[in-house]
Amino acid sequence: MLTAVRPGLEALGFAVEKSKKSEDLVTVPVLYGVNGKIAKSFEADGYLANSGYVIEVEAGRAVVNYQSLKDFFKACTMVEVDKLCIAVRNQYRTFNDFDRVCKFFETMYASNRLGIPLSGLLIIGY
Repeated sequence: MLTAVRPGLEALGFAVEKSKKSEDLVTVPVLYGVNGKIAKSFEADGYLANSGYVIEVEAGRAVVNYQSLKDFFKACTMVEVDKLCIAVRNQYRTFNDFDRVCKFFETMYASNRLGIPLSGLLIIGY
């Protein structure tokens, strides 16, 4: 799916992962160390630095392995990131992943018990 949307995202200015080779990954800083050197970073499928926008595209692990929650956590810790888009499959095996991910995040936001540093969260079903 990322391959299909890459040209459009790049046209908008996003850096987009091209492969799993280290030179093709998109890394976003999480923690700086001595002399401002990046001490910790996370990878993102897409990143628009000047807007603080991260995109993650999941091909089937969004619910089964809690990947959508991991994506959310990573975005919350990334420096100067405040918007996250997670694209999940509508159906994966016998489950409606889109519905399950939406309900999870609706519950989390409705509880109002967490200090969430993101100004926007978009869930896309495909």
